[in-house]
Amino acid sequence: MKPKKVPMRMCVGCREMKPKRELIRIVRSAEGEVKVDLTSKAPGRGAYLCANAACLEKAVKTRALERALEHKIDDAVWARLGEELAGADG
Repeated sequence: MKPKKVPMRMCVGCREMKPKRELIRIVRSAEGEVKVDLTSKAPGRGAYLCANAACLEKAVKTRALERALEHKIDDAVWARLGEELAGADG
């Protein structure tokens, strides 16, 4: 029997390929709301980040998350994402 293939995704911060389960999905809904998707099943356009502040900082600095989600993200949302990622990390 073949071992099951592990789905891989790229972190938009560090640009490393990692197993999907190790990453946190950020989703932009049809209404334009950007939030953390801990279930990885929410509808909308998604992007993946490592569960650490360094990758979020890189994504902010290079605007990689905005490009991946095809949506401008304001400072309040960045702050909320930082809090949610810190909560999901621990």
